[in-house]
Amino acid sequence: MHIADRVTQLPEYPFVTISRTIADKRAQGIDVISFGIGDPDRETPGFILDALDKGTRNAPNHRYPESEGLPEFRKSVIDWYGRRFGVALNPETEAISLIGAKEGIGHAALAFLNPGDIAIMPDPAYPVYDVGTIFAGGVSYKVPMHEEAGWQLDLDDIPTEVADKAKILWLNYPNNPTGSIASIEYFQKVVEFAKAHDLIVLHDNCYSEVTYDGYDAPSFLQADGAMDIGMEFHSLSKTFNMTGWRVGAAVGNADLVEALRVIKSNLDSGVPQAVQEMAIEALNNHGDWVIENNRGYQARRDKVVDALRSIGLAVIAPQAGLYVWTRVPEGYSSEGFANALLEERDIVVTPGSSYGEAGEGYIRLSLTLSDDRVDEGLSRLQDWKIPPPPTN
Repeated sequence: MHIADRVTQLPEYPFVTISRTIADKRAQGIDVISFGIGDPDRETPGFILDALDKGTRNAPNHRYPESEGLPEFRKSVIDWYGRRFGVALNPETEAISLIGAKEGIGHAALAFLNPGDIAIMPDPAYPVYDVGTIFAGGVSYKVPMHEEAGWQLDLDDIPTEVADKAKILWLNYPNNPTGSIASIEYFQKVVEFAKAHDLIVLHDNCYSEVTYDGYDAPSFLQADGAMDIGMEFHSLSKTFNMTGWRVGAAVGNADLVEALRVIKSNLDSGVPQAVQEMAIEALNNHGDWVIENNRGYQARRDKVVDALRSIGLAVIAPQAGLYVWTRVPEGYSSEGFANALLEERDIVVTPGSSYGEAGEGYIRLSLTLSDDRVDEGLSRLQDWKIPPPPTN
């Protein structure tokens, strides 16, 4: 029996490893508190669930959906983009449904890369940019980002010969895992760079609605000329606590959307229509509920930041996203400090090295566990004296 090389060459997805670690500890009767995975603990709002309940009882929704999504869903997506970002889109040609943004991101490489083609991406980064490239037989060119530069991908760090050969450039702001943000002015520079090197820009914008301290995250498509070369991925998962329902959208340049549609139509059967109807309800009622939800996350962020600072970690409070990203104490590796937290405090965090070599020396903590579990976890850090790092 032979397994494909692409399977054996892949590292294990980091959150599978985290889940196994938690399960092993709990099997020993240990109360582990996990700050590891970005899966909102709060329920999907009732008004959205009501739409799902109604949709499941509508007989036409029991059949196969279309890969591109219901016309009504695509109309809701582009209407939301118009209200939220002032971006005008055509629902017929410039929007497509996704079975969650992860699915669309993974399939995108198949639409835009031939074997041997280069995809430029940040490091650290969401692992699926790299995984999708591997599945397509492409080559990932990872651009290290740095804390001193605000974790922003520096276009000057991309060699001209790489940019000229590459086919796509991945970006993600607000960023996972670092929590960094980008301005429209930065996006404008990206558009100019992409046009100069004939690059497709794929922007993962799944965290734009989870923001703090009055910050308002932009869309890449707001930059002049972005529609000529770009496509943006969005998800309802984080905004509306809908990770389990698997629904999102890709919007942007019509040719790019069509290429992704062709891939999807051959590989998946689309988002269940009842789920699309609940997404329509969410998008059409985006407002006060989201603001209140973010207040809860901001309160958690503040507690986590304060607790980490109290044990001597230099933390910058993020303005967006569901994570706190911080440097580990001197002498520790990412994995080493994560192991120290697990063994000494029964706390799970994600090693920054899980997101790439440039993430080494950092850890990521998620804000998506209940308030009482956050408080319990942080209480375990009180008066904790961080042990000396291993010497081997």
